[in-house]
Amino acid sequence: MRFFATAPRGRRSYFVPVIKSDPSTWADQRHRDGEAAERRAADLLIADGYAIIEQRYRFHHHDVDLIARRGNVVVFVEVRSRRSARFGKAIETVRSGKQRDLVRAASSWLQRHGRPGDVARFDVVAIQAGRMEWVQSAFRPLWR
Repeated sequence: MRFFATAPRGRRSYFVPVIKSDPSTWADQRHRDGEAAERRAADLLIADGYAIIEQRYRFHHHDVDLIARRGNVVVFVEVRSRRSARFGKAIETVRSGKQRDLVRAASSWLQRHGRPGDVARFDVVAIQAGRMEWVQSAFRPLWR
């Protein structure tokens, strides 16, 4: 893909070819990395005795990466992955807006598929530079 730069206004214009890699390949690689991170997180939960009920649950524009169950505890898991800590930690990217979206999607899921006595918990699995960190009860929702 080629992009062209022009001279500043008032000067004779000229074109200089600028060659950039195709941005669609970036998105494809990030998507594959995200799926691999979700698989690693699912393996971690399974090894700890949880059953994965659903992956990539969507409710309108809200989504939950993993939904797992052990007994009457339903765990809604957000998976975050970063290659390095250059721009901050992966765990820090689950801010209040994302938490609100997770709670809305979880509420929808519980209304449709929940059992009496289910307890919801919100966890975050952060994978950064190959190291995995599982934060259980990462935040508590304010149910309305």
